[in-house]
Formats: sequence, C-alpha cells, structure tokens
Amino acid sequence: MNQPLSGLLVVALEQAVAAPYCSSRLADAGARVIKIERPEGDFARGYDKSVGGLASYFVWLNRGKQSLAADIKKPDDAALLHRILSKADVFIQNLAPGAAARAGFGSNDLRAKYPRLITVDISGYGEGNSYADMKAYDLLVQAESGLAQITGHPAGPGRVGVSVCDIACGMNAHAGILEALIQRSITGRGTGLEVSLFGALADWMNVPLLYWEGTGVEPPRVGLAHPSICPYGAFATKDGALVLISIQNEREFANFCAGFMGEPDLPKRPGYESNVQRCENRPEVDAHVAHRFAQMTRDEATATLREAGVAFGLVNDLPGLARHPALRRTEVATEMGAASIVAPAVIRNGENPHLGAVPAIGQHSDLIRRDFA
Repeated sequence: MNQPLSGLLVVALEQAVAAPYCSSRLADAGARVIKIERPEGDFARGYDKSVGGLASYFVWLNRGKQSLAADIKKPDDAALLHRILSKADVFIQNLAPGAAARAGFGSNDLRAKYPRLITVDISGYGEGNSYADMKAYDLLVQAESGLAQITGHPAGPGRVGVSVCDIACGMNAHAGILEALIQRSITGRGTGLEVSLFGALADWMNVPLLYWEGTGVEPPRVGLAHPSICPYGAFATKDGALVLISIQNEREFANFCAGFMGEPDLPKRPGYESNVQRCENRPEVDAHVAHRFAQMTRDEATATLREAGVAFGLVNDLPGLARHPALRRTEVATEMGAASIVAPAVIRNGENPHLGAVPAIGQHSDLIRRDFA
C-alpha cells in the first residue's frame, strides 16, 4: 500500500511519551523514523513488563521505527548523527532543557546548516519563562495547568487516567510537522517548531479559563456529571451498572421525559422548566432521574434510552472496553512475539494502517551505520 509519507526521513532523539507519540504517527504513515537511544535504551522500555515482558507504553509508541544505539557525546556518534541529519526531513527531540544544544544539536544551528530540515523541540513548559528549566512529567503538568483541579470528585482534585498532557503535546507536534512539510513544499525551507506539554494542555483548558475569567466562578468538580448541564451524568441501574446520559437541549429533555421517564409533562414542572432551573435544582432533578434508573436493569434502561433517542453511554471498565463493538485492534510484531494493540484512529481508504515492528534496543544500528557511513 502506498503510504503518504513514504520517502520521508525522521530522526527522533526521544524518550518517554510525547515525542515518541508524534514520531510513531509519522512512522505509521510510511516515514523512515530513526530512533536514537542510549545504549541502555529509552527509559520507557522499563515502565512495566505487561506486554509479553515488554512495556505497554513502549510497544504502543515505538512501532515501525528503527533503533540506533548511540552516545551523541562521543565524536564518532555525533558525526554519524550529523550525516543522518544532512539527509533528514524532520528532527524531533525531547531531551532535558538545553541538553540537545549542549551536545551540538541546537535547532537553530541545525537549520542554518541544513536549511530544509524541520526541527521540533518538545519541552515541559516552553522557553523564556521561569519554568523553562523545570522537569515536567505528565501528572505534574496536569496539576500545574489546572486540569487536576477541575477533574474528579467534589472531595478533591483528580488525575486523568492516561498521560493526557504528553499525548496532547505529541498530537500538536504531529500536526505542526505536517503543516511545516506543506510550507516547505512551497518555500523550500524548513521550520523550527516548539511544543510544550503545558502549552498543549493549557490550550485544552480554554473553556474553563474563559468561563472563570468571565464569571469569577471556577467550574466545580462534579465527578461523572456536567458542571453546567442537567440532567447529564451517570445513574445506577438495579443490577449495579452505571449508565451515563447526555441531555443537550430542551427538545432532548422533552424526549427523555416522555420516552424514558414516562412523564411527558415533567418539563412544565417548577424546577424542571429550563436547563438553568434544572441546574439550580440539581439534587432534586438527579434524585428523580436516579429513581427511574433504579427501577430498571442495564439492558432495560439502554433499550428504553435507544428507543427514546436519548444519548447515553455505559461507564465501562477495561474488560468492557476490550469487548466493545466499536473497538478496532491490530497486531504489531515485537522481539517477544506479536502484540495486539488498539488500532490507530485514522482509517485510510477503509483499511487499518499496517504497523511496523517494535524494535529491540539498537536493532538497526549496523544497518543505519552502513547506510550513513
């Protein structure tokens, strides 16, 4: 299958999550991605051993890459990296702040030397501020960005259960690279991109920030509910399942009352007449809806919601996700055998992309050293 980025050469001086997420998407699209690893390997290889002895993060984010074990502080390896960069299209790095520049691989210098090169510097907090030299890991940035403060139960702040700051940063870097490739096709020159974990997540925090600045009120933590729409939350059925409903407007509320609650006149009752009134009357509204759910099994509730045209979702656990009818999976080869992972979200021409193998440490060192001798 002809892939959209076939022929593109990407050099990734990367570790952990954000940069590997970005470069994995380039590899999925056919780019040759050379991952530069320390001789002991990317430290994400040691996060766990849940995938046949390999780390779940590493298997997910490093398929389709070539691994070069090198020490860029050594002159021979530094010279090799420069030879590769002289032919590369994209250079991605997420080392500690200033580390790449100190090793002779600062982005501005590289683009001056290789004008067509697109450079991507991924950091925790960006440059030019008092946090620039701070170490930044995902949960730290969830806290610093205010995300943790608006997430979780009213009892206290909560962590989003996946590395959302790293992923948001990697997604932004990937989009920026594709834009820079289009620009280079017009101008012939590369671009310097800078993306931070904090900047990516702060962008996602626009709505709560603007809401607070406009009203002086911070969105409350409401668990599996919506801070400004009611009813919108999770309700327990009599067999212990949690069903989350989403009511977006008055028409949908009327359908919900008639088709699920069996009370077509409920929208005319005081405290139920508009979303604003329902939010002010939330304890009563939620209790009334909860009573109806508690009379039904999960299957009865979901069938009735479907018939009424009400938006809903089951609050699944991981076994529920594994069985989900919309879940698409694919296999990747690893040194420990095939691993089944969730397929990438983008489907091209009706087909899941073919994913390359997850490399062992330095698996392609000899090949790469020959190619760029």
